[in-house]
Formats: sequence, structure tokens, C-alpha cells
Amino acid sequence: MEGGGGKRMKGKVKWFNGAKGFGFITPDSGGEDLFVHQSSIKADGFRTLADGEDVEFSVAEGDDGRTKAVDVTAPDGGAVQGNGGRSGRGGRGGDDVMVAEKGRYIF
Repeated sequence: MEGGGGKRMKGKVKWFNGAKGFGFITPDSGGEDLFVHQSSIKADGFRTLADGEDVEFSVAEGDDGRTKAVDVTAPDGGAVQGNGGRSGRGGRGGDDVMVAEKGRYIF
């Protein structure tokens, strides 16, 4: 997971597409929504966020020069709740999600 190195902020997940592995967080302090990639999420197992979930994060500059949320955790610094492996599509994709379970694929 990437390090933001800065002050921790709080916000709420605007939407997250679990199938594509990205979404946006709205900071509680206001300002523009921040991009979040699944690789920046602290979670047990499948890394995803639930729409409307409260989170804490740091802000970093991406390779493209835009700001993004990194080191995303629950407000207490623990693992996020996520959405239990559902796609969490936020109106932006299909409902299909593949989950590997002991060598089987479940859709």
C-alpha cells in the first residue's frame, strides 16, 4: 500500500466499483472528490469499499499529477467494512463479480 505521509483525513465513500477496483471518496472537510484504487485500501481479503462507508485516509499525488486517497482505513485505523465481495458498482457497472473459493469460481 502506498504511503501518503500527510495528515489523516476523514470522508465518506461516494461510490466504489468492486469489479473495476476503483471509486471516489468525498472528504468531510469539503473540496473535490478523491480517486481511490483498491490497492490503497486496508482490508482483510477482498479490498473494496461500501457506498456511504465512513473512512479515514491520507492524500497523495498520483503519477498523473492528480490527488488521490491512499492508506484508506476505517475511522479507527482498522480494516474497512467493504461490501462483502459484492461489486459495489455505485450505478457504474454490472453486478457480476467473480470470487475464488478453494479452487472454484463463484459468480
